[in-house]
Amino acid sequence: MIDLRSDTVTRPSDAMRKVMADAEVGDDVWGDDPTVTRLEAMTAERLGKEAAVFVPSGTQSNLCALLAHCQRGDEYIAAQTAHCYRYEAGGAAVLGSIQPQPIQGEPDGTLSLAKVAAAIKPNDPHFAQAKLLSIENTTDGKALPMEYLAEAVQFATEHSLGLHLDGARAANAAVFHGLSLADVAAGFDTVSLCLSKGLGAPVGSVLSGSTELIGEARRWRKMLGGGLRQSGILAAAGIYALENNVDRLAEDHANAVRLGEVLAGAGAEVKAIQTNMVFAEFPNPPTDFEAKLAEHDVLMAINGNSSRMVLHMDVSPEQIERVGEVLAKIDG
Repeated sequence: MIDLRSDTVTRPSDAMRKVMADAEVGDDVWGDDPTVTRLEAMTAERLGKEAAVFVPSGTQSNLCALLAHCQRGDEYIAAQTAHCYRYEAGGAAVLGSIQPQPIQGEPDGTLSLAKVAAAIKPNDPHFAQAKLLSIENTTDGKALPMEYLAEAVQFATEHSLGLHLDGARAANAAVFHGLSLADVAAGFDTVSLCLSKGLGAPVGSVLSGSTELIGEARRWRKMLGGGLRQSGILAAAGIYALENNVDRLAEDHANAVRLGEVLAGAGAEVKAIQTNMVFAEFPNPPTDFEAKLAEHDVLMAINGNSSRMVLHMDVSPEQIERVGEVLAKIDG
């Protein structure tokens, strides 16, 4: 099966399963799981932050960050399509009474700082007060320009806003720029890094930031049900992913470019590719296109005549060529 629906579908490798089986564990709620402690310290160091907390999911990581930054009745600003606003079930509003202020994003994946400035409300009892700006990197496969990130850091400082990076795929952004994770995360108060997407771990994200903010986030993690016990088994997979699977993301990026060429050769209109995502429109897709692809062991999420395809470690160059053969067979 060639699964292009997301990079969340990866399976742990045999080597990753081995380190999970051999992991030294304790009770993380008591703070004595040595493998979790090692993962948190490693992630904080690689992101250039003081501290980190291991959580079950990216959704919980973002939510813990929002809850740590904001009080009831405060407001956070994010893109209209930001994951923390659009795809996380309204958790900040429901569980934290934090009001979202969504802003329409730009075609390059950035969030116009001029639009953000216009959305910041006056210090008046009528309005919720903006406390946090949340930026996502990558956005739809686009790695945000480093110049923009520096401007966002300066903007947040000038407007007394906290700054959160939803870095679910920050490692892809770092590899695209040829920089370190710390470079991409520089200046952000909190950073969420997902281990279970392109990095290939089965579960988990890590939230990094200052000792104070992470201490607050750890309390929220417990309240949200994220305080796990012998979670070193999962943390071991995260350590393996950080040590072995960051640089190899370049292979996914190269495979994405090749898939774009294959799709274009099949008549699809393909958007510019930066990292591991391919966005394509098929001019005249057959009826039940998604089902027909699945019959040939190709899984794509089709929305009308368009699709977002995501490359990952479980898709080989040979399988990409196979996708082209399947498209030709369906068209035929």
